[in-house]
Amino acid sequence: MGVSLILGAVVGIVMGLTGAGGGILAVPLLVFGLHMTVASAAPIGLLAVGIAAAMGAAHGLRAGVVRYRAALLIALIGIACNPLGLWLALRMPVRYLTMVFAVVLIGVAAKGAREVWLADRQVRHASAYPCRLDSGSGRLAWNLRCATRLSLMGAGAGMLSGLLGVGGGFVIVPALQHFSNLAMRSIVATSLAVIALISLVSVAGTIHGGHFDLAQGIPFAAGATAGMLLGGRFAASLKPEYLKLAFSLICLAVACGLIGKSLM
Repeated sequence: MGVSLILGAVVGIVMGLTGAGGGILAVPLLVFGLHMTVASAAPIGLLAVGIAAAMGAAHGLRAGVVRYRAALLIALIGIACNPLGLWLALRMPVRYLTMVFAVVLIGVAAKGAREVWLADRQVRHASAYPCRLDSGSGRLAWNLRCATRLSLMGAGAGMLSGLLGVGGGFVIVPALQHFSNLAMRSIVATSLAVIALISLVSVAGTIHGGHFDLAQGIPFAAGATAGMLLGGRFAASLKPEYLKLAFSLICLAVACGLIGKSLM
């Protein structure tokens, strides 16, 4: 229990410093620290990610920047696809599942490093986005292209959530950047709302199915919540590009460790 609390606090501090995407380190820490498999660690990691995302989404809702209709569509599709990912996780050989997680971490690391070196995003005209804000109402102008992109986004996030125990923010945020002209603050808040819904529903289903280790999961989530609040206090005093680069290096190191573990 004590180790779970400490590991959760470490994940929470990283999440507080880098955003909810830092929760992707929850499962690897449980794998190395408590010698769990990816499949058994996934729901515990999801609980911590879900609580953190819910806190961030609540703040976004109060600020009025969450696009709740888009978040609801993405989350509903994600929740529908989540059981398939969980089904695969429970049946995939441990070595292959660990390797898949390592590949995802390498992708996250590469994306973070790329964003640091290419900090200036190319400006596109609003008409180039499938999901565009209506200039009159300030809301997303819904159309088939937009709904299709959001649904595919939800399917990917839901599958990864069930398969690897990750919230899917590393999928949702860049996809919303690519498919919409939403401000970054709104993208992050909407993504957090989706992550919270998918993660917490997935955890509830896992608990119901008897695949959740409450003795390890509760202290881990408590430590993550406390650590996130602590890390959030220091985030503003550190340069975002340094945090992003450090997080990318951590992801790459953890991925190498997972590859080594899967090959042993």
